[in-house]
Amino acid sequence: MSRRVTPTLLATTLLLAGLVGCSSDAPENESAPAPATSPPAATATPTPQVPAGTAPETTFAVGVRQLKLNRDGRALPVTLWYPAAGKAGGAAKRSATAAEGRFPVVMFSHGLTGHPDDYAPLLTRWATAGFVVAAPVFPHTSRGSDGKLVDVLNQPADVSYALTEVLNLDAKAGDGLRGRLATDRVAAAGHSAGGVTTIGLFTGARDERLDAGVVFAGTGVGVGTAFAGAAAPQLFVHGELDEVVNYAAGKAVYDKVPWPKALLSLPKGDHGRGLLGDVKTLRVVSDTSIEFLRWSLYGDAAAKERLSTGAERGDLATFDDHL
Repeated sequence: MSRRVTPTLLATTLLLAGLVGCSSDAPENESAPAPATSPPAATATPTPQVPAGTAPETTFAVGVRQLKLNRDGRALPVTLWYPAAGKAGGAAKRSATAAEGRFPVVMFSHGLTGHPDDYAPLLTRWATAGFVVAAPVFPHTSRGSDGKLVDVLNQPADVSYALTEVLNLDAKAGDGLRGRLATDRVAAAGHSAGGVTTIGLFTGARDERLDAGVVFAGTGVGVGTAFAGAAAPQLFVHGELDEVVNYAAGKAVYDKVPWPKALLSLPKGDHGRGLLGDVKTLRVVSDTSIEFLRWSLYGDAAAKERLSTGAERGDLATFDDHL
């Protein structure tokens, strides 16, 4: 049965007002209104994450492949980046042999008029650190699509469907990722409209398989802040000079998270062009998010300890730590 949302006029208006500028050619000084707030769901529990463990100490080569999916007529091609056998470094190798081991899965959602490849500088770093990253191309909000902005509300269901199909690869005979996925260690992440999608996966469209979330420049517009289900640690990353989703709007959602959480603020950061275009900023964001994922998905306590000391670097970032 389809899980597609029938949008209301109110949701349409809010999304158009708050998310129209996610692309790289967004107009300056456009900002989203602060989202309506909701009390934390009564079902939220105080116990976070996965059993204690240790993340890989080595880095990996990176493989990349495509997965063609379709949910009720919604084409959802997925790019998979994964730890590969061989020497670390260099570009991702298409259909490379997967490295030995079982690796947690991170579902990544792109922003409006975006594409997974836009985020490869960050997502390949996650794969190098020992994570399988699956990034769908959404049918109505990706680059070259019809730009139906309100379709963002259908994207949490798209991610849940794609997650099911990705996890099924672990048991699929002959697949290159057979026996390589830690199917019980899963996170969701996303930027801008993809951040909205990610927040939705922990609120109204809660997917209980998710152990953690990473939200880049996101807001609760259209999906609310009624976080539900078992506790899932959250890392928010937001530029204080964001010209599309106002920093205060993102922080208002962060403040409503009832679970272990942290906020990486970038005093000179904008909506995302600085995130992926500035080498120093990218290093801070990638290092911080990797340590967060090592802790929340591998259960690596040492990674959690490194978070608080490694995130604050000069005038590039500040770190609000409630993990």
